[in-house]
Amino acid sequence: MKEHRIISLETRDARFPLDAGAGSDAVHSGSEYAFATTLLSSSGGLYGTGIALTLGQGNQLVCEAIELLGKGLLGQEIEELMADFSAVAQGLAQHPQLRWLGPQKGVIHLALASLTNACFDLWAKARGVPLWRLLLDLSPRELVNLLDLSYLEDVLTREEATAIFDHHLTGRGDREQIVRRGYPGYDTSVGWFHYEDNQIKDLARKAMSHGFRAFKLKVGSHDEQRDLRRASMLRELAGPDALIMVDANQQWTLPAALKMCQALCSVSPYFIEEPTHPDDVHAHRKLAEAIAPIPIALGEHVPNRVMFKNFMQAGAVHFVQVDCTRVAGISEFLAVSLLARKVGLPVVPHVGDMGQIHQHLVLFNHIAMGHEALFLECIPHLQQHFVAPVRIENGTYITSQTPGCSSDLKGVKPERAMAIQP
Repeated sequence: MKEHRIISLETRDARFPLDAGAGSDAVHSGSEYAFATTLLSSSGGLYGTGIALTLGQGNQLVCEAIELLGKGLLGQEIEELMADFSAVAQGLAQHPQLRWLGPQKGVIHLALASLTNACFDLWAKARGVPLWRLLLDLSPRELVNLLDLSYLEDVLTREEATAIFDHHLTGRGDREQIVRRGYPGYDTSVGWFHYEDNQIKDLARKAMSHGFRAFKLKVGSHDEQRDLRRASMLRELAGPDALIMVDANQQWTLPAALKMCQALCSVSPYFIEEPTHPDDVHAHRKLAEAIAPIPIALGEHVPNRVMFKNFMQAGAVHFVQVDCTRVAGISEFLAVSLLARKVGLPVVPHVGDMGQIHQHLVLFNHIAMGHEALFLECIPHLQQHFVAPVRIENGTYITSQTPGCSSDLKGVKPERAMAIQP
């Protein structure tokens, strides 16, 4: 196998303006979708692309953190680096000075996501396979060697993690049929917060004509009746058999969440997403008890595996929306997925990557861990900016066969003159 030693690390502050109203929710408006992008060039002539999502302003801060944290990757051969990525990930996260700016949250953690995702992308390209295939070809022990399980040992040891992978080797052949069928999707882009009612209707009809039967609506208006009207409108249009999710994007206080979640029962939501402050485990637990059996989904703003552990232990989450561009990349995504599998919770990722990387990860979750293949969020707004954009047909993600993580951006390539030197 050809050697691929990392010879340069560069960053790009990549920002993409959105059409009016797109990407809006109850607390975020006027956003750009932006990627703090890592580019790792190799001696073998390949490069890995890593992305972490921001909403525009501050993206440059993440790029600066990537440059500070990533210097230690220079000179590393990719196969050797990934053979014990657990230690690499832990070392990056525990930088004795930079961890003070986190630890394991905020700008620093987003930088870790971008760096980690670039490593996985380069590794998959070096082996000439898509990410899902790379991961499936690894042994249980090799998989666990990718994961930093520190601070999870009370609920998930390395031995238990290995045993989960070992157990699910049985039946893999049947589950691998999903590679041929494709992975189901759901449409978020019909229900942005600042869209007018008629626009939501038009987009929902279009999505239904394209095979979608599951939709997300943004809620959290100061006018409660607006939320109820729009939710009822979407339910009536989509029909009783469609799945409708509502997403408050952390807008409600606990008293408001209790009131609104009860009111939204009339549309039979499949889940209610981010109903209150993302750090308030106790409030989510109280809400979960009060509105049962309506499930709670969260993860978009849960920054790391330790917080996910706390939500799971408290019974405060029912759908785990871990996102590899918000936690510390693919490695931590897999650790959270293992934790969710152990406690019996489904993983339905938030797609800060626009589904590009997660299309690989949900296949792996299903085949290698036995997670139910529920659906994956679809947000189409940046497809034209990716070299190998996701393909969605009849509401289904068509399995990518392109080597890597599908994260390369058009016009975003390394320039050796800008490289950080060892």
